[in-house]
Amino acid sequence: MTRNILSLDSSILYRSSQKHFDRIFERYGLGYASALFLTIIYETEGITMNEVAVSGSFDKGTVTKSIQKLQDQGLVEVRVSIEDKRQKNLYTTAKAQEIMTDIYLQKQAWWDYLLQDVSDLELDEYMRTSAKIMMRAKEYDIKDDIESSVRFFGIQKVTLLDYPGNVAATLFTGGCNFRCPFCQNKPLVFLDEGNTELDKEDILSYLKERHGLLDGVCISGGEPLIHKGLKSFIKKIKDLGLKVKIDTNGSLYDELRDLIEEGLVDYVAMDVKNSKERYPMTIGLDSYDLTNIEKSVDLLKSGVVDYEFRTTVVKEYHDLDAIRELGQWLKGSKRLYLQQFVDRDSCIMKGLHAYDKATLIAMRDELRKYIPDTDIRGIE
Repeated sequence: MTRNILSLDSSILYRSSQKHFDRIFERYGLGYASALFLTIIYETEGITMNEVAVSGSFDKGTVTKSIQKLQDQGLVEVRVSIEDKRQKNLYTTAKAQEIMTDIYLQKQAWWDYLLQDVSDLELDEYMRTSAKIMMRAKEYDIKDDIESSVRFFGIQKVTLLDYPGNVAATLFTGGCNFRCPFCQNKPLVFLDEGNTELDKEDILSYLKERHGLLDGVCISGGEPLIHKGLKSFIKKIKDLGLKVKIDTNGSLYDELRDLIEEGLVDYVAMDVKNSKERYPMTIGLDSYDLTNIEKSVDLLKSGVVDYEFRTTVVKEYHDLDAIRELGQWLKGSKRLYLQQFVDRDSCIMKGLHAYDKATLIAMRDELRKYIPDTDIRGIE
């Protein structure tokens, strides 16, 4: 009888791997989980405990205990961040670095054993399928982990830039279902320990006090639409007579459509990351089903609400061919903004590069063949 039970298969693979590595790494005083956490820290020196937990959807209590054990063994040290004294960063020690080569060799040997009867074609298909399944699992985990009530971790009390043509306040939610390497909001995406959640009643009180001075509120992130309580909070904002603008990556089509259909959103700024072919790498994934993104694009292009599309341009992910394909995809859109990338300490990946002004202008001119109202933000 053919067995095809995904949860059982996954459990067998996990438990077999755990038994193998518990035995292999016993000489270092490590188990399967602690060796995994050590590897994550080694590959991302300076990572926080919360980022470790988010990276693999690990239980935070388990991470804390395992990191403490690694500290006690002299394999990991904790340093207080220079930029934010509330944040603690993790680093491997010289002792840990001496054993990392063997850990990698043992992991490779186990991988070779598992794949000895698997062809390159089969492996490629497995990796693509696995990436899709894991993405869905992580999306569920993120939604489940964030409380049903929307949570804010930042506020810009007055801005003339975030909401075109309006004086607005900008609220920043925490958490995101994408991991775009060039994202400048790493602390919000990974919810660093140093983040302080804002009291929603204090936010509403501030908005009431500024009645007549503010035209609207921009809700950004992170990805605001992963918060189940967003709709009820927006209703409170609308009750104050304020307009609402949403910044979104467009991946949660149903949630976006519902807000628009109920008249709760006056303006949508959707980040369209790249051409369809390059989308997965641009959002930090091996593969991604673009169905919801495409539906969100079509919804906005239908004119049900005022909107703009935005694309942050990064040398490592965009070129003129990708920009041309993006224009062909978004042809007929109301407006599109190219945004100049800026490499900051708050970016998820360091060392990425921006294009010069002349190249951005050339990209803008190419896009104007498809979307006449295309412009550039972030250059003088």
